[in-house]
Amino acid sequence: MSQFLAASELVLNPDGSVYHCNLHPENLADTVLLVGDPGRVPKVSHYFDQVDFKTQKREIVTHTGLKNGKRISVVSTGMGTDNIDIVLSELDALANIDLKERRLRTEHKQLTFIRLGTSGSLQKDLPVDSFLATTHGLGFDGLVHYYEHAEPFSNHPFVDAFIQDVQWDSRLPRPYLVEGDPELIRKAEAMGFYTGVTATATGFYGPQGRVLRLGVQDKTMNEKLSKFRFNNLRITNFEMETYGLYGLSSLMGHRALTINCIIANRFTGKYSSDYQKAMEILIQQVLNEFV
Repeated sequence: MSQFLAASELVLNPDGSVYHCNLHPENLADTVLLVGDPGRVPKVSHYFDQVDFKTQKREIVTHTGLKNGKRISVVSTGMGTDNIDIVLSELDALANIDLKERRLRTEHKQLTFIRLGTSGSLQKDLPVDSFLATTHGLGFDGLVHYYEHAEPFSNHPFVDAFIQDVQWDSRLPRPYLVEGDPELIRKAEAMGFYTGVTATATGFYGPQGRVLRLGVQDKTMNEKLSKFRFNNLRITNFEMETYGLYGLSSLMGHRALTINCIIANRFTGKYSSDYQKAMEILIQQVLNEFV
């Protein structure tokens, strides 16, 4: 029999739902669209054929319903890998832990996560309002170092070459690399989306090289990221969630893909004049092709 999970470890609300997401197992579909912005959840579920369930707690909003005869959920995560850690851990618990008995289920259920996000491009040839599917997440955030069995992600030839090439500051967490779901990536490529390696930063300003009042330690980091190559891989964009999604999904045995709308190009200085319109197009394409 699996180990009993104490109340301090598996935290539940008084109604038995998982603490932060406010969900019961029956409220979650096996295919989950993840968005950062809570306000984007109704913009996604607007295209469902029907919505059967809604809930919100803090910035985590969930709508579950039907699209093309298939059950689907859309969940907002907020910003950053810290929030991804909370949301993915609780969604996995809904699928793979008996919440009443507080024990792991004997049969593993695999979930499919598709993140629809926004991102800044690190390559001049990636225009604003284009769509990019992440083949690999490159994490600068340190999240997976807290979990067992994550060593292969950081002990990787790509990571070794990257650390040496960009002269990675040893005071920062060791970067790590993990691949998205190959089948989902192939489907995105067939739709004509750009593909590349997405760097996941710990913040929006200094960690991504933005300077307001505070200077940054390495003023050439973005240029180094843009120029780095390993075999046929290049770093295409910067955001704050993908590596948490890919790393945890891999460790938990789930499928994951991030598709970002490029809303800014860090080298041309261009910013989308109406990225909300581009996101609407992305949402519709993903729902029609992936669901």
